[in-house]
Amino acid sequence: MNQALAIFVSVLLLGVFVGAFSLTPTIQTAGEVYSTEEQFKADVDAVPCNNEARLEAVRALFEKMGAAGSEIAIEKMKDTENLVVRKQGASGEKIVIGAHYDKVSEGCGAIDNWTGIVILAHLYRTMKQMRLDKTLIFVAFGKEEKGLLGSRAMASAIPKAELPQYCAMINLDSFGLGAAQVAANLSSRKLEETAARLAKEKLMTFGNSPIPGDSDSSPFLARKIPALTLHGLAGNWPSIIHSGNDQTSRILPGGVSVGYRLALALTLNVDKSPCDAFR
Repeated sequence: MNQALAIFVSVLLLGVFVGAFSLTPTIQTAGEVYSTEEQFKADVDAVPCNNEARLEAVRALFEKMGAAGSEIAIEKMKDTENLVVRKQGASGEKIVIGAHYDKVSEGCGAIDNWTGIVILAHLYRTMKQMRLDKTLIFVAFGKEEKGLLGSRAMASAIPKAELPQYCAMINLDSFGLGAAQVAANLSSRKLEETAARLAKEKLMTFGNSPIPGDSDSSPFLARKIPALTLHGLAGNWPSIIHSGNDQTSRILPGGVSVGYRLALALTLNVDKSPCDAFR
């Protein structure tokens, strides 16, 4: 598929995807808040293009989403810092939801990966008042671009005896160029199948396009924790990601919102499933 056709198809599919997926339940209970496309655009447009400013910008974004300062932890692990916010569930079983906040030296890093950070923070905003079975661990990983340093440090620090309590890890990496999809080469088969089923139930276009290299799901997969990477890349991504073209102007309207909706549906499904359902 040539680049022009790939862009056209990704835009067409994105329109179908957004129009078909209505997540808001028939009865919305008090405290449940679902984010809008306009809110995503505002937070993506506020991307800090300076790497040194991004960690504090992540903190400020979580505070904007309702996290108290005391709930936000900066965990220094080896050569990097991860920002972690925990939401206690009814059990000690855990779901990790992560996105890396760092960027390469070129470009603004709007797509890779401020879009993932914005989705992560809005997922927290939506789920922080929900009654959930499992404990959610929201993590903004540092130095993914330097070799997955933040996610490797976190995954390797989990004691072997506690690994069965980690039900799944959902990684958010680069959205807004096309419809949300699973990176098949960086994801557990059962989680991928669950995402595909949820997409079908919601009449959503679904893809499982691999992306080259590694992402922050890989260290969790290495520890035998079910993990999945969601992304929103399209055929034109090699000319944008890791280049000066990674700017907010490249992000398609609705693309970040679509990634949020798929990630939310998947997280809520994992929360209601047995912890070993995806192993």
